[in-house]
Amino acid sequence: MNVRKYIQHSFILSLVLFLLVATLFHPKSASAATNDPLKINAKAAILVDVNSGKILYAKNIDEMLPPASMTKMMTEYLVQKSVADGKLKWDTTFRVSQKASDLSHNTDFSGVSLRTDYDYTVKSLYEALAIFSSNAAAVALAEKISGSETEFVKLMNKTAKDLGMDDAKFINSSGLDNVDLGDAIAAGGPNDSNMVSARSLAKLAYHIVTDYPQALEVSSIPEKDFIGGPGEKQHMTNYNYMLPGFGDNMREYKYPGVDGLKTGFTDAAGECFTGTVKQGNRRFISVVMHTESESARFLETKKLYDYGFKQTSDQSILKKGASIKDKKSLPVVKGKQDHVDIEVKDAVTLPIDNSDKGKYKTVLHLDKSLLNKDGELTAPVKKGQKVGYITLENTGDHNYGYLYNAPKIDVVAKEDVQKSNWFVLTLRSIGHFISGIFTGAVDLVKGWF
Repeated sequence: MNVRKYIQHSFILSLVLFLLVATLFHPKSASAATNDPLKINAKAAILVDVNSGKILYAKNIDEMLPPASMTKMMTEYLVQKSVADGKLKWDTTFRVSQKASDLSHNTDFSGVSLRTDYDYTVKSLYEALAIFSSNAAAVALAEKISGSETEFVKLMNKTAKDLGMDDAKFINSSGLDNVDLGDAIAAGGPNDSNMVSARSLAKLAYHIVTDYPQALEVSSIPEKDFIGGPGEKQHMTNYNYMLPGFGDNMREYKYPGVDGLKTGFTDAAGECFTGTVKQGNRRFISVVMHTESESARFLETKKLYDYGFKQTSDQSILKKGASIKDKKSLPVVKGKQDHVDIEVKDAVTLPIDNSDKGKYKTVLHLDKSLLNKDGELTAPVKKGQKVGYITLENTGDHNYGYLYNAPKIDVVAKEDVQKSNWFVLTLRSIGHFISGIFTGAVDLVKGWF
């Protein structure tokens, strides 16, 4: 190698080493490395506090991914809604279609075996769906509600929009990939899958827990028998190994207070889990998508729950009746008093990372329609009258926002301010007029000198 080539190669090697070192120690790389403090080994994950809707942890929560059998949560939600609306009864019996029966006998899929000549109750099929992840039960219930699974898919997507799951795209009630369904495809192309984000799955879980909490009575059942026909008893074991009801063989996964919700697996989706846990008056919802193994989906969820219960706590941000910093009162015109004290209507408590304690600031938003051009209220003002609201800004390091809207806390008048009578108002007007003339005269005299 001649000297020139040696110098060229040395320069290139030095440049590569420089770029490598610069990349490793660049501030952006450092921030990216600390972006996931819990080191959750999943493509996407979220932890939500149910009481406030506050997101406590987020990783790729808007990435669209196949949810596998977590899709069945939407089917569960719509069954619960149909019962609540009086369109179905839990003890209603019906026979399943050939499509559902054929699907139930496919040994590649989870679920119970169903017959076309036997009457099943809505409740028994719902239990097979929620406990044993029965694909055929999902189809049977979808057909019962909408007449066909294809029509039910339309209802699923409409409901998703209603719940704020704007990115969700459902093509069937079970969560199976169309490539595996063959002639049983309900919607979409031959290679399509249901697609949804972790954020949207958390919204769905939130509505199951808050709208139909009785759903947890079923999702928390670890084991139960299913009657598939005369003398046909099938034992169902819940795929949610975090449930406390399991024996010591599941000790590694069990977590106190877990009572739902739904696992999932397909080759495309990987191992997934949407869970919920309650301890004391605190309840969390979690989602992990595309973990590496069946074990990992529970162990990664445990990390989320440990963080929620051990490293965050419910902290008082504002007390009921608290004054607003830097704005304790508002000016009032035409009243017996020239101002009115204002206060926070309700107390605010939020789950906060312990390192973020005290790192919230309040922002006052006054109702401009109540104020004149000088920023004054006009009497009369009633005690408790809303004059605006407060929003909260997290100035700490753990600001992931809310599942839906950030809280707005009403700000109200602390007391009545009655309107002055016409005589007092007239005197004030005269006084203001004379004062204006005097001020003008003074200014004029000053101008002469």
